[in-house]
Amino acid sequence: MSAPLFKLFRDNIAVQNAADISTSYAGITKRLNLDFWDVESDITHRRQVGSYGRNTAVHGISDLDMVFELPWSTYEKYKAYTNNGPSQLLQAVRNSLLTRYPNTTIKGDGQVVCIEFVKFRVEVLPAFWDADADGYRFGDTHNSGTWKICKPTQEIDAVNQRNKETNRNLKHVCKMIRAWKNFNGVNISGMLIDTLVYNFFGLTDEYSALSYGNYDQLFVSLFSYIGNLEHQDFWLAPGSNQHVNNTGKFQSKAKKAAAKCQEALDAVTEKKKAKIWRDVFGRSFPSEVVKLEKATTVYESVSDRYTTEQFIEDQFPVDIQYSLEINSEVTTNGQHTGHLRALSKIFVWLPVGRGLKFFVEYCDAPAPYTLLWKVRNVGAEAERRNMIRGDILLDEGKNQRIEKTTFHGEHFVEAYVIKEGVCVARDLIDVPISENI
Repeated sequence: MSAPLFKLFRDNIAVQNAADISTSYAGITKRLNLDFWDVESDITHRRQVGSYGRNTAVHGISDLDMVFELPWSTYEKYKAYTNNGPSQLLQAVRNSLLTRYPNTTIKGDGQVVCIEFVKFRVEVLPAFWDADADGYRFGDTHNSGTWKICKPTQEIDAVNQRNKETNRNLKHVCKMIRAWKNFNGVNISGMLIDTLVYNFFGLTDEYSALSYGNYDQLFVSLFSYIGNLEHQDFWLAPGSNQHVNNTGKFQSKAKKAAAKCQEALDAVTEKKKAKIWRDVFGRSFPSEVVKLEKATTVYESVSDRYTTEQFIEDQFPVDIQYSLEINSEVTTNGQHTGHLRALSKIFVWLPVGRGLKFFVEYCDAPAPYTLLWKVRNVGAEAERRNMIRGDILLDEGKNQRIEKTTFHGEHFVEAYVIKEGVCVARDLIDVPISENI
């Protein structure tokens, strides 16, 4: 019965604004072709790259990448500049795009020109095909300007080939791992996800010919593999062997996911399995399957349809790019008792009547950004008191939130970092409260 759940899960996380993305790609391409090639085309000299180009992106993607190939003579022109030729090139590309999007924020950033559309950003890499290097030569404005090589076509080809060899499981799994990343606030890049999944399927052919009905065991193995990897500063990308930098720590959350997946695999009922899978992947994973006479339809749970809880996915695109860690100071009668994460390793439950001051312990997202909080009370006592809560609230400017352990239940607090209209970091902390005073 898990097969239809995973199939619908894949459908739920598919990119839903592909038409808008295609329109933006076409507009950018047409303008640059006119100014740099003197041709009218919204297709030629463009290559979609990044996760969207590899077809491993999911709904909510906020950063889209494209390579626009420029004439080799343009490279020779800017290479001859003594005052940071790459920076001058980015400025020329930016000026061209401003004629097409005069009221849109467009800026050069290191190697790319970023166009800020309403729901996503397109990062254009102006580049030159270098046959000798079998890749694209592009400029980097840092360190007074340098010229480097990237090989996205080889990366796309390698992913496509392994996807074919694995009955399309590779790309399905890459998308599902992105859902896990965004739901659990895991700071791991899309390119690193694709690289690790690619490597996993290269180590074993056990799951290559299988389909959705075997994804329960597949994810136990995959998360265990990812969780047990030693820390590295970079991995080598499929096809190109170029460095894929590692900016965060993902192993501990992967190990936790592996344990959850094993719990789902061992669960007796389909309802219990689905609940655990949702704990791993989030609300995009369906909660149950109801068989009808001629079709199988998947419904959300009753609690999802009638709860007053708010969800960040309904308010902002979620594309985790940074790390966020929250904690809470616990006080008894105004006196400091300890921090919640440390205390939870000693005491399973917190007593009623304790003061809680939640705060941001670590965040590497660059300012400015907006911090939001959600406090959720769970259990029969919360329902009896009509205090489930679950509203998403704006931080009061101190990067903290004051609460109190009022009644028993398995509660939680979550924080979100919103930057340029996208949730780029999130963290959750459980607050189990005992009924004993």
